[in-house]
Amino acid sequence: MKSDVDELMPRLLPIEVGAATENLELNGPPRNPQEYLRQVQLEASQCPEVVVAHIDPKKLKKKQTVNASVAGCHAAPAGFCPSLGWQQQQVSNFSGLRQSITKNRRHWSSQSLDDNVQMPKLTDEEGWKRFCLGEMVFLGLSSCPAEPEPALDYSKVGFPPFLSIVSRLNQSTVLMVLDVLISWFDEHEFVPQLGCWLYSLLACLEKPLLPEAHSSIRQLARRCAQLRSTLESQEDEKLPALNLLICLVARYFEQNDLADQPE
Repeated sequence: MKSDVDELMPRLLPIEVGAATENLELNGPPRNPQEYLRQVQLEASQCPEVVVAHIDPKKLKKKQTVNASVAGCHAAPAGFCPSLGWQQQQVSNFSGLRQSITKNRRHWSSQSLDDNVQMPKLTDEEGWKRFCLGEMVFLGLSSCPAEPEPALDYSKVGFPPFLSIVSRLNQSTVLMVLDVLISWFDEHEFVPQLGCWLYSLLACLEKPLLPEAHSSIRQLARRCAQLRSTLESQEDEKLPALNLLICLVARYFEQNDLADQPE
């Protein structure tokens, strides 16, 4: 009589009836195809039909907890928080810029670049830092040359995010460069070149956002808020730029828990 398993899974390679299995050596190599099939059959017959894994629930409970950081932004010090009207106006301006970039991307990307513009390769993170911020900031010397130079050297002060440059970047490159600059910002002070590039890359970032983009821009907003909390004066020239980046991440890209809430 056939077993239930035989009924559900018929043998594709039947074995001769009456074949002897008593003298088989399971540890030795088969001498012919029939002997190989008999070895397989005998091994299968020695396996239990049901196998139960014995798991210690206490060990599982220790590994089921995942700690994820959902920290918000540092609250703006008194007098440092922008008004709701200002935030709404910045979002409107930003939305208009994004529409213009999308509409004219083909035109701007077709514009020829100067001979001195050598864009780094996609994976060259150090090259992108030098390209965007300039060698002086990258090397930690200064954000501006100590002495005026006869001609502006973009390799030293960083290439501005011209539309002819950013329009050439695909989404993978936009996100990669954005992530590189945000990581640099986590360990350094804010400089004007950085602010220009962050704003331009955000303007080129397509919606809906990828998960890694969500993480990067939230990191940016938190860093801006943290740095803002250390400013000593409302007249600090970094304050408008920090407020603007926080506003765009929270209001335009809908990270509402990070938004400034005016009193």
